[in-house]
Amino acid sequence: MKIIESSLVLWPLLTTLAAPFIVLICGRNINLREGISFIAGTITFALVLSCAPTVLDGGILRYELFRILPGITITFAMDGLGFIFAFIAPFLWVLATSYNIGYMRSLNEHAQTRYYFCFAVAIFGAVGVALAANVFTLYLFYEIISVFTYPLVAHHQDEEGFEGARKYLVYLMGTSKLFLLPAMVLTYVLAGTLDFPLGDIHKGIFSPEVTAAHPDLVRLTYVLFIAGLAKAALMPFHNWLPSAMVAPTPVSALLHAVAVVKAGVFSVSRIILSGFGTDTMTSLGLSVPTAYVAAFTIVAASLIALTKDDIKARLAYSTVSQLSYVVIGVALAVPLSVQGGLLHIGHHAFSKITLFFGAGAIYVASHLKSIKKMNGLGRQMPLTFGAFGLASLSMIGMPPVCGFVSKWYLVNGALQQEQLILLIALLASTLLNAGYFVPIFYRAFFLAPDPAANIGQYKEAPLCMVIPLVLTSLVSVLLGFFPGLFQNFIRVFGGF
Repeated sequence: MKIIESSLVLWPLLTTLAAPFIVLICGRNINLREGISFIAGTITFALVLSCAPTVLDGGILRYELFRILPGITITFAMDGLGFIFAFIAPFLWVLATSYNIGYMRSLNEHAQTRYYFCFAVAIFGAVGVALAANVFTLYLFYEIISVFTYPLVAHHQDEEGFEGARKYLVYLMGTSKLFLLPAMVLTYVLAGTLDFPLGDIHKGIFSPEVTAAHPDLVRLTYVLFIAGLAKAALMPFHNWLPSAMVAPTPVSALLHAVAVVKAGVFSVSRIILSGFGTDTMTSLGLSVPTAYVAAFTIVAASLIALTKDDIKARLAYSTVSQLSYVVIGVALAVPLSVQGGLLHIGHHAFSKITLFFGAGAIYVASHLKSIKKMNGLGRQMPLTFGAFGLASLSMIGMPPVCGFVSKWYLVNGALQQEQLILLIALLASTLLNAGYFVPIFYRAFFLAPDPAANIGQYKEAPLCMVIPLVLTSLVSVLLGFFPGLFQNFIRVFGGF
């Protein structure tokens, strides 16, 4: 790996920083306001893509912006792992903007300029997390996401919205202040730096000498990091996520697929692989306990999802479960599992945003949230439910959709480590996922509608909503056939 000092890594960040303020300036011209999000997302995506050849060639783009203290800087870098998240966020931002237009206008939602402003800032935060070259920079942008997604969760400004948003903020800001901040301080005290040793996942911030001299303190630091990154929704720090479903559906899609939870599992991946490194994880016995917590989360959240009739609540608990696939993969710290976990960051993003886009399209078209009331609705909305079905197959882990590829690597990683409990959890999750996704598709296409429901009056949501969800479902299929899109960057990052 070669470090290349270049301001090129700053340009995606500067574009996403400028976009929210231009949105505010253009707030009265709704077409221009929404057009800015399209333009900024497209430019950001192109800027990230321009870095791909360098990253695939083994280069790491790096730029130090400010030096605060020795070992504490605001520095940005792009390696294979950072590229994946930086690639996903603006790409899905463009599609989410089209979807936002249909959703917000169809329901005549209020405060749309504020909504688009906060949405854009959340993307800025996500790109900042993706490009963070040290713990301090990661922490700053992690908190930006929390602060500016609060108004999105509370968007409806009713009692339910404020209650859900309060829980959201208390969980995310509370854990970051109680756990993540002390973890950062301990890291600096023990290691004298917060910089990730990019380019080698075996080494971490803590030298072998520090780890040998203070093993319990390093373990404590690790536990504080994992507890402080509540956006990853590991149990018991998961309850904010279902509560945040009071937000408009495009916000739920943003939370689950683009910015918030992806920032959580990305940060966990970065801390484990670049902060501690696989050598420290193994020597201190941190890998298997972390994977067991994730396995419990997978099974428990899936069981809860089975009980939910509200479609967004079911999808929320599905997300809690699916995120832990990433944690299991990186925690096991072997090449097969790491590849499966990191692949799932991208694969889950496209599949889960399809599911939430589908839920929003159903609501806009029919105002239905209850799954039990959706009998026969698929015949009226075949594109929406067809895309929903494809994304469901990905969540279940069925070929040829991309979720199968992630699970294949994870299962083989568990077998390589001879972890029978983790293997059982992964296989059980497939059955449980089928248990709560298949009934939705079955009801929509194969059960006769209730005559009193008058299903025949409904039709597809506006095209600007349907097209993005069809596209993201097709990308999920393409990633199943061509997993190398992300896998090549993962192999460069991990040296596999």
